[in-house]
Amino acid sequence: MSAATSPSERRVSARIGAISESATLAVDAKAKALKAAGRPVIGFGAGEPDFPTPGYIVDAAVEACRNPKYHRYTPAGGLPELKAAIAEKTLRDSGYQVDASQILVTNGGKQAIYEAFAAILDPGDEVIVPAPYWTTYPESIRLAGGVPVEVVADETTGYRVSVEQLEAARTDRTKVVLFVSPSNPTGAVYSEADAKAIGEWAVEHGLWVLTDEIYEHLVYGTAKFTSLPALVPALRDKCIVVNGVAKTYAMTGWRVGWLIGPKDVVKAATNLQSHATSNVSNVAQIAALAAVSGNLDAVAEMRTAFDRRRQTIVRMLNEIDGVLCPEPEGAFYAYPSVKALLGKEIRGKRPATSVELAALILDEAEVAVVPGEAFGTPGYLRLSYALGDEDLVEGVSRLQKLLGEAKD
Repeated sequence: MSAATSPSERRVSARIGAISESATLAVDAKAKALKAAGRPVIGFGAGEPDFPTPGYIVDAAVEACRNPKYHRYTPAGGLPELKAAIAEKTLRDSGYQVDASQILVTNGGKQAIYEAFAAILDPGDEVIVPAPYWTTYPESIRLAGGVPVEVVADETTGYRVSVEQLEAARTDRTKVVLFVSPSNPTGAVYSEADAKAIGEWAVEHGLWVLTDEIYEHLVYGTAKFTSLPALVPALRDKCIVVNGVAKTYAMTGWRVGWLIGPKDVVKAATNLQSHATSNVSNVAQIAALAAVSGNLDAVAEMRTAFDRRRQTIVRMLNEIDGVLCPEPEGAFYAYPSVKALLGKEIRGKRPATSVELAALILDEAEVAVVPGEAFGTPGYLRLSYALGDEDLVEGVSRLQKLLGEAKD
């Protein structure tokens, strides 16, 4: 669209027209379309557990469907019983005591993230975003009128940023710092000492922190999840926690997330939601209630499988010349550097970017991966290991064969 296009001629607003499609969902959709067409594509794109939602959660939803109480509108901010259960779950899992009035139940984590930024950002406010970042963060910041400021970490630090890097990015327009541990797309987990240092730095400079805890229960080895507002109590009046049932309970399609924050911010975000979507589906909320009120046996089973797959995928990727993959400590993603392969000849082509390399991999090996450009760091690939063991080994074996042909 020409810059000279007048507002009356513009069919899509500049604000919405500037939004990029979710790269991860796009890769997953393309992989599924190719599989439907009969091609044996193995997809490493989607960030969702390959396990079914536990039966007791499904049963609770079925029962809710039959209850006329849940056939009607309910409070926009969430069912009171679910908010109370989320408060109890937060204390149990994070050691962070909150009141139900500090909780807003949302249509998945994405809505929670957008509404959090919309509630606290004014036009031009800056948000420090460690990169590699999940694709939705900068788009949500821009939609809320803010300006994402990227701070890049690479494989040499395990994709973890330092306080010194954050301080170098801080300006008089900085209002928020984003903190994600465990991380999507890298699987990085911050130590308690490093997390505390970041929290104390934010308090020192009067900054807000938005912390995404969606992968809290998916940590491996000696790594430990730490909740920032529990670790740094002085931060609580300027901290928003985003979470949900999607990853812990294999409920990505149920679309239930939440945000926790100061009461005035939660009230403002609830007002926004009351006009945007009203209440989250009551059936999904009752399913979430069963999830957060129950035990963590299901996630323990998933974590064991993910840990096994994590070790396999890292070992196999690091066997490929030109690929360097740090061991992720959380979530279910591997984020290898492929910079040493760019520009090399592979089956008659010389991919110059990780976008081109990912396209070549899909065409030649029938393996779907997400290029690092989607996460703010060209020269990398993201592979989700939330898929069956056999498919994982077969998919990475195809990568080994294809990328092993690279030559100068």
